[in-house]
Amino acid sequence: MKRILFAFFLFLSLISCDSASKKEKEIEKVSVDFKTIRFDRLFAEAKPQSLPQLKHEFPFLFPQQYPDSVWINKMKDTLQLEINREVAKKYPDFSEFEDQFYSLFQHVKYYFPDFKVPNVITVTSEVDYKNKTIYTGDYLFVSLDTYLGEDHKFYIGIVEYFKRNFTEDQIVPDAANSIAEKYVPRAKSRTFLAQMIYYGKLLYLKDIWLPQQSNWRKIGYTEAQWKFAEENEEMIWRYFVDNELIFDTDSNLAPRFLYPAPFSKFYLSLDAETPDRLGQYIGWEMVKSYMDKNEVSIKQMLQADAETIFNNANYKPKK
Repeated sequence: MKRILFAFFLFLSLISCDSASKKEKEIEKVSVDFKTIRFDRLFAEAKPQSLPQLKHEFPFLFPQQYPDSVWINKMKDTLQLEINREVAKKYPDFSEFEDQFYSLFQHVKYYFPDFKVPNVITVTSEVDYKNKTIYTGDYLFVSLDTYLGEDHKFYIGIVEYFKRNFTEDQIVPDAANSIAEKYVPRAKSRTFLAQMIYYGKLLYLKDIWLPQQSNWRKIGYTEAQWKFAEENEEMIWRYFVDNELIFDTDSNLAPRFLYPAPFSKFYLSLDAETPDRLGQYIGWEMVKSYMDKNEVSIKQMLQADAETIFNNANYKPKK
């Protein structure tokens, strides 16, 4: 009997792999066209006399309320000059990321044919780590000074749980998240479930758009943090259920389980060992279960409310 079951599940696995392979071959045929513009380099090399030309080419990067003197002073600013040097040293070439962006845009375009492929513009932002990537539709901005490596001197004083994702490996997952935010409606309900499902939808899109990326990188965990989440999924879910948090509207649940933090806050002795954002992880697992067990399109899933997904996901945590 065990051999029969093993053969059956192996057969299902092979069918699934073959289907995924066919889909990836279709995605490889999707044509996307974009430019990568190293604005960070253009600004670093600019002189006061070339500022008018730079403003003419990139008016959207020079807000009209600021006089030219602001930009001229910035060109001479010692901190900006140091940022320019460090970025140039870390990213003398960007072609590796162009290939990754090409694949990302192909995947987005495959699933969302109306997707407007943006030009990629690299900038510096004086380490504005809350806006590392920004997708506007026409452009995808990448602040390279927020990806210099978690131990870089520029990041002294920034908390560790932010710094661990200031690495080059996080550029494309962050960009995918910025694009996903344009497709995932904000939660209308204030319940913890609704917030979990919102983040679960974001992560699901990143999952299908970045099939070659590790799961832990998609969510911004270390490998050890991802392992903790997988091995303790049942315990996490049981805590949420036993403490009646699923439909709770307590605003404190978001910083405890959904937002970046040193760790998740169960108010237990093991808290310091846990990764943050475990509510996002559970939301992702719920959305995956919903998609696996229901004949619905991605667009239908995105429009479905949290309770519909919860009621139809038949979610059971891994043991």
